[in-house]
Amino acid sequence: MLWLLMAVLSAFFAGITSILVKCGIRQTDPDIATAIRTIVVLLFSWLMVFVKGSAKTITEIDTSSLVFLVLSGFATGASWLCYFKALSIGNVNKVAPIDKSSTILSVLLAIVLFKETNHLAAKLFGMTLLAVGIFMMIEKKHVEKEIESSRWMPYAILSAVFAALTAILAKIGITGVESNLATAIRTGVVLIMAWFIVFLEGKQKEVKATNKKEMFFIVLSGLATGASWLCYYYAVQNGIVSVVVPIDKLSIVVTILFSYLVFHEKLSKKAFFGLVLMVAGTLVMTVGS
Repeated sequence: MLWLLMAVLSAFFAGITSILVKCGIRQTDPDIATAIRTIVVLLFSWLMVFVKGSAKTITEIDTSSLVFLVLSGFATGASWLCYFKALSIGNVNKVAPIDKSSTILSVLLAIVLFKETNHLAAKLFGMTLLAVGIFMMIEKKHVEKEIESSRWMPYAILSAVFAALTAILAKIGITGVESNLATAIRTGVVLIMAWFIVFLEGKQKEVKATNKKEMFFIVLSGLATGASWLCYYYAVQNGIVSVVVPIDKLSIVVTILFSYLVFHEKLSKKAFFGLVLMVAGTLVMTVGS
């Protein structure tokens, strides 16, 4: 059950990523941060490809798989851009729950498209708990020295939608493709998309002015993302999507914990109970599968 361990590691690295990103975009534009960190993820991904010796199989990828890998790359890029924009505006403990709602859509799509209907009742019950928990966590909370704003919410919602599409498109695209190679190809697509946005908005001149300390955190977030991706797509390729996705979304526990330790973002009692429901819902779906 190596794929299960990889799903757990994916959750840990993903949880750390959110905190590192938040540290790196206090002054840095989120689009620039996305473009820079994608370079790190791309280098990390191709390093693993050559270590595993899977580069030689790139010519064996069929057109259909390549198309879905590219589409999943675009979905990932869109999800990142929206997520980091949301983080730059709102609190981590508000943005993260909505982003993790992609679990619900991912599982529903997996049930419909991949016929993963084992223990369907448990999955549906788990999704219900998740939905209630998310609703409780995103309610406005008092945060010292912060003006409440809902400008972050549309970006967080779009991030969740694109993240769900990423999981499904990747599952289709990596059929018969080595997981590390698939990750590297998708990252290349994200890189092109991210820098296209930077140049489209004329922000390329701001790259040199990036704060060195924030650049350090951006690079670290890229390394954490690379590690999370490699673990995640190995798990998706070798495991059950409707199990892997919920486990991966447990990264919210890591994110909320570090948001408290690093940014002192406290949860209200209602929000904490919502987090408990989210974790419970995730476990129900995982164990039930």
